[in-house]
Amino acid sequence: MGTRSRFGIENSDGTITSVYHHWDGYPSWLGMRLVENYNDEEKIRKVMEKGDISSLESDQDWNFKQLPNKTVRYYSERGEDTPSQTSKNFSEFMNLTQNCGGEYAYLFKDGKWHCYINSDSPKEINIE
Repeated sequence: MGTRSRFGIENSDGTITSVYHHWDGYPSWLGMRLVENYNDEEKIRKVMEKGDISSLESDQDWNFKQLPNKTVRYYSERGEDTPSQTSKNFSEFMNLTQNCGGEYAYLFKDGKWHCYINSDSPKEINIE
């Protein structure tokens, strides 16, 4: 089972562009990797270009063959059409998170990552 999540970036017009992330979506794994490796707008937009993600750091291909280096595993690599989505506001972004069964949502805004526990009343928590 995966710990489903969604991560995205707030755009200048207040909309949010985001992708689904299937595995290890909890703050001590995905949250820390976002903070450590995707800490500016260019890197975030680049990793979201190919759409929804199975794992941000996978050491296996889609046939479970071991890879020499960890890589982003995109659903588009196996022919699925799962582009990033743009929400008109935070509430819609959280609805997308809930619709995918996401337990956590990560939003890059104001130059840093924010993590939310997905519930009827989302609560922001620290990523550490």
